Amino acid sequence: MNLLLDTHVALWAITDSPRLTVRARQLIASPRSSIWISAATIWEITIKHGLHCGDMPVSGQDALRYFRESGYRLLAIEPEHAAAIADLAPHHQDPFDRMLVAQALTEPMRLVTHDAVVARYSDSIIAV
Repeated sequence: MNLLLDTHVALWAITDSPRLTVRARQLIASPRSSIWISAATIWEITIKHGLHCGDMPVSGQDALRYFRESGYRLLAIEPEHAAAIADLAPHHQDPFDRMLVAQALTEPMRLVTHDAVVARYSDSIIAV
């Protein structure tokens, strides 16, 4: 199963945070799962870490290195992903989250998120 991790789930996974739920840990560790990280996640971490806003414990460079060392695959942002945002309901205003939803629905992948509002976009989104 192709799993796209939202930014916080991805950060919690690489930092072994206690905030990462048992279900998320099981999904990520499953040999049946291919774990994907979006370029939007690296972009969000880089911006928010640099501006010292949000819960970004590592820089974008460090996160990218940790994701690669963990064997996670990287998903580029394609024009089709950007265009698919137009089809999304206005549930969520965060542009990074909207991109992740559009990518997951376009590819298709299962987005793993802790955000209940993001989970409203589709039954294929896994709320942990």
